[in-house]
Amino acid sequence: MGAPSISIAFIEKAQETIRRGERGIVAMILKGTTEGATTIFSVSDIPASYSAENQQWIKNVLLGYETSPRKIIVYMITDVNNYDKALTYLGAQKWNWLVIPTVQTDEKTAEIVAWIKNQRDNLHLTYKAVLPNMAADYEGIVNVANGYTYNGTAYTAEQACARAAGIICGTSDSRSCTYAPLPEASDCDRLDQSALNDAVDAGKFVFFWDGEKVKVCRGVTSLVTKTTTKGDSFKKIRLVEFMDMIRDDITITAQDNFIGKYPNNYDSKCVLISAINEYFHTLISEDILASGYCEIDIEKNMEYIRQHGNVVVVGDEEIALEDASEQQIKEAVTGSYVYLRAVIRMIDAIEDIVLDVYIG
Repeated sequence: MGAPSISIAFIEKAQETIRRGERGIVAMILKGTTEGATTIFSVSDIPASYSAENQQWIKNVLLGYETSPRKIIVYMITDVNNYDKALTYLGAQKWNWLVIPTVQTDEKTAEIVAWIKNQRDNLHLTYKAVLPNMAADYEGIVNVANGYTYNGTAYTAEQACARAAGIICGTSDSRSCTYAPLPEASDCDRLDQSALNDAVDAGKFVFFWDGEKVKVCRGVTSLVTKTTTKGDSFKKIRLVEFMDMIRDDITITAQDNFIGKYPNNYDSKCVLISAINEYFHTLISEDILASGYCEIDIEKNMEYIRQHGNVVVVGDEEIALEDASEQQIKEAVTGSYVYLRAVIRMIDAIEDIVLDVYIG
């Protein structure tokens, strides 16, 4: 009785995502005297052998926002020429956001952008990075464009990236990092409203002074140029996080509980569709999605059929494609492939309030 198990697996994955309370995992590349990886959950896990500067970068990430990030995977390199070693290691780990406090100084920013794009576009992994002064025009890159003052020290945009990554990964699924405060900061660039608007429109993640404290202006990615496949949703960190979360959850859960375990017939496809729709329903109930549904992709089924002789095979029956009904195309044998399409509508956070006050 496979149907309940796959459905339960997807529901549990959704509930696990909702329960976690914080957004994700930070990966860090630092420079030190000993090469290797360390996993850090709290300040007490920071190795005493790390330099004071490296310890501070980690502490800045752990400040988070509503909560600290789930964990930090630190890879220490001894030389700027060892970035490849760090990326090879991190490419086999599970994390969400990469930050490198010296990436601009090391002249590695463009290299990191190219690596992130390859991971997302070609390998279908959901890695993202927080980088300084990098107009990547890409949803997987956050472009930190200014810094702030902390304990009398002015942090540059490069140095502020660790704090930004902590804020992003310490934001729960019920919020965005827009207007997240930095209670430890005493000042930042005093940008006026026009300059802030221009910065956000240019895909810049900036800090601003609200008259009392330092805040994140708006939680945006560096994406500026919209396409037919990437609209305004790809400009919001919160919504990109949701897209990546859904992709990861469905991919991993299907791999663990479905692939290789069911015959590829119509009934099995319906089992998977039902399970994914249950997953969407759970996210809808938690206000992560406004709506969502999954179904067989008829167009891709037809494309498969055309590539295999224009014959629709349903059970032991063969039907010419032009004579097949929509239901028969849905039920068609498609080798080892399951072609599905999902349509979701995500719920954004409140970020813009328009209030007209009338005096009677």
